Amino acid sequence: MKSIRKALREGELEKDTYDRVTCATCGKSLKTENDPDSITTIRRCPDCGTEWKAIR
Repeated sequence: MKSIRKALREGELEKDTYDRVTCATCGKSLKTENDPDSITTIRRCPDCGTEWKAIR
C-alpha cells in the first residue's frame, strides 16, 4: 500500500480545486477510514477500491 504523498508524485492521485484528494483513474473523491489504534489513516477510492495510507 503506497502513501498518499508518493501516489500524488507518481500521478495516481490528484487534488481538485478545493484540495480534496481524488483518484486519477476514476475521478472520485477518496473516502477515509480511521482506526483509533493505528497511526495511519486509510484512504480508499469508492469505485475501484484502491487504498492508500496517510500518517496522522
